[in-house]
Amino acid sequence: MSGQSYVYQSIARAVKDHGSKKMFGLMGDANLFMVDSFVRDFGGDFIPAAHEGSTILMAAAYAHVSGHVGVATVTHGPALSNCVTALTEAVRSHAMVVVLAGDTPADNPRHLQSIDQRELVKVTGAGFVQLRTPATVGEDVARAFYRARIERRPIVLNMPADFMWQQADFAIQVLNVFTKPGGVAEGDALDNAIGMIASARRPLILAGGGAIHARDELVRLADRLEAPLATTLRAKGLFNDHPYNIDIFGTLSTPEAYDLIAKSDCIICFGTALHDFTTDRGKLMQDKRIVQVDSDPKAIGGGLHPDVALIADAGLTAKTIVYWLDEAEIQPSGFTAELDTASLTAHLPGSGKAPEGYVNYVEALERLETALPKDRVLVTDGGRFMTEVWCRVSVPNPQSFMNSVNFGAIGLGLQEAVGAAVAAPDRPVVLFSGDGGFMMGGINEFNTAVRLGLDLIIIIANDAAYGAEHIQFVDRQMDPSLTQFAWPSFAGIANALGGTGFEVRSGGDLDEALDQLARRSGPVLIELRLDPADVPRMRI
Repeated sequence: MSGQSYVYQSIARAVKDHGSKKMFGLMGDANLFMVDSFVRDFGGDFIPAAHEGSTILMAAAYAHVSGHVGVATVTHGPALSNCVTALTEAVRSHAMVVVLAGDTPADNPRHLQSIDQRELVKVTGAGFVQLRTPATVGEDVARAFYRARIERRPIVLNMPADFMWQQADFAIQVLNVFTKPGGVAEGDALDNAIGMIASARRPLILAGGGAIHARDELVRLADRLEAPLATTLRAKGLFNDHPYNIDIFGTLSTPEAYDLIAKSDCIICFGTALHDFTTDRGKLMQDKRIVQVDSDPKAIGGGLHPDVALIADAGLTAKTIVYWLDEAEIQPSGFTAELDTASLTAHLPGSGKAPEGYVNYVEALERLETALPKDRVLVTDGGRFMTEVWCRVSVPNPQSFMNSVNFGAIGLGLQEAVGAAVAAPDRPVVLFSGDGGFMMGGINEFNTAVRLGLDLIIIIANDAAYGAEHIQFVDRQMDPSLTQFAWPSFAGIANALGGTGFEVRSGGDLDEALDQLARRSGPVLIELRLDPADVPRMRI
C-alpha cells in the first residue's frame, strides 16, 4: 500500500500495519486527527483514559498480557510530563510500548506547552524516536516498533503538530529482523558452569522474568538434577504444577523454603538480575556457587557477582547442560527426595482475629484465594498490603500477573488492570489496591472500566492510613495520626461511578460480597475495612 496522504493518516495507517488494533490515549491538539483516522479510516479501537499517565500503564499491561506491543498516545507539553512516573514504571517492567507523543510546532518556540520532550523522556529511561519529516513516517514508526520489541522498553515517537496536515508519499515500512536474541553458551565459562552444577549435592533452579519462555527446558533440567524449582516475583506461577516447586524465592519465601534455600550449595539462575529482594540483600547467596544465565548482559553483576555467568538463551542453555550431564553420566543429586513440598509452600496462618468493625486481612485473603475466579489475571498496586497478596493469591502463569511497584510508586494499579482487561476480554481481572493508592490514581480510571464494561474485581485493603508510614511512627513510639485519613466510602464511590460496591466489616459481609461475584456485571469493588494496627508488615 502506497500513495500520498496526510501525515496524521500515515501514522494511523503505519500503526495498524504493525498489527496494533488497540490504542490507549487521551486526545489533544497534536494527536486528535491521528486518533480519528486510526478509528474511522483503519478500524482500530481507541480506549480513552482520564489521565495521560494512565495511557502508558494501560498499554504496558496490554503488552504484558497479550504479548503484543502496546500503543499509547498523548499530546504535547504537560500531557507528556504527566507521563513521567508511568513511563519510568513501564521501563522498569520491561514493557513493549510505543508512545505516540505530539510535539509543539517547531516554528512556534514560545508555544505555551513547549518543552524539550527528548530530555524529558530521557530521564525516565524510555527510548526516543523523532518523526523526522512527513516523507519518513513509515520508516520512523517502523523503527519505534522495532526498538520497543528488541529493547523491551517504551519508545516515544515524537510527532510535531505542524506535520499533521502536510502531505507526502507513504509506503509501508516494516523492519524484517530476527528478534530472538541469545544463542548457545560455549567455551570455558560453560565448562566451569557444568562442573559446578555436576558437583553440587543440593542444587536449586531459579527462574526470573527473562526465562518464562523456557519453562519446559528448565523443568527438564530440574528433573535431571533432582533439584527444586523457584521463581522470582516476576515469574510467579511459572512452575505451578511441578511437584518440587517452592514458589517465590527470597524475602517472599515461606520460612521452610527460606531455610531450604539457605542449605542449598548451588543456585542456577535463569533470566533474573538477582536484585536485593530476591537475594535478601545477598544473604541467601552466601557460601554457595552461583551460576547466572541471561541473554541481557546488563543483568549480570548489577547487585551480586556470580561465580560464572553465561550470556545466552535460557532454554538453549538448559538443554545444553542436560546434554553434557548425560554425556558425563552425572548422577542426580537426590536433593528432592528430602523435600516436603506442602510445608515448603505453606505460609504462616493469620491470627483470625480483628477488632469489631474490621476484618482480619490474612483470613480475608485466604477466603479470596478460594472464591475468586481461577482463570484470573492478577494485578497489584503498591502498599504494605501487597506482599501478602503476592504470597497468598495464586495466578495461572506469569503472563497473568502484574505488579505496579517497579518504581516504588502507588496509585498505578487500576490503570494496569484496565489494560490487562482489554488484552484478555474473556477473563476476569482481579486488582488489589490500598486506600491511598486508589485515592491517588484508581478513582480517575474506575469510570473508564465502567464505560468499557470490563470484568474487573477490585479489592481495596482500606486501613484508612498510609500504612508504610504508619508503621514507622508506631515503631518509634510516635503518634501516627498524621498518616491516618477519614476517606469516603469506596464502596459508595464505586456505586456512584456506575459499578457495584460492597463494604466488608465482618465475615458475614465478605460472604455476601463473594456470593454476589457469580452474578457480577461490570466492575465490582470489595472494600475490606482493616485496622491499621493489625495489617501484616511488608516482607521486603
